Amino acid sequence: MAEPFSVTVVVRGYETDTQGHLNQAVYLQYAEHARWSLLQRAGIRQTDLLGKGVGPVALEVTVRYRRELRAGDEVAVTCAFVWGEGKTFRIEQTIRKADGTVAAEVSGVGGLMDLAERRLVADPREYFRSLADASEVLGL
Repeated sequence: MAEPFSVTVVVRGYETDTQGHLNQAVYLQYAEHARWSLLQRAGIRQTDLLGKGVGPVALEVTVRYRRELRAGDEVAVTCAFVWGEGKTFRIEQTIRKADGTVAAEVSGVGGLMDLAERRLVADPREYFRSLADASEVLGL
């Protein structure tokens, strides 16, 4: 099995809280950055999605905090789309320190919204597949 898509992020001092560790909300920003980076690697830009009249939406997100991150820590943020049937898909992500320690796990359910109808599209895989230059990055 291939390694999941991953981007590297260095924790910046201004992202930390009064205890000196990464603010809890920033983990979600790192996960979001990895998701958009994956789409870009697949050849899909935000403007491509808007041009089709669709946009990705988060329907549910769970973060499991495992170990603290501090300013200067370098982390790898993975991202893998897990396709099922229907209007939604899962996104599984891990934020891992350089020494391999898991700092957080982010699991989510997403969909692709028709921006005119304000409803989820019936088969988001086909929208992504039709736009992607490298659909294998998306697990398609």
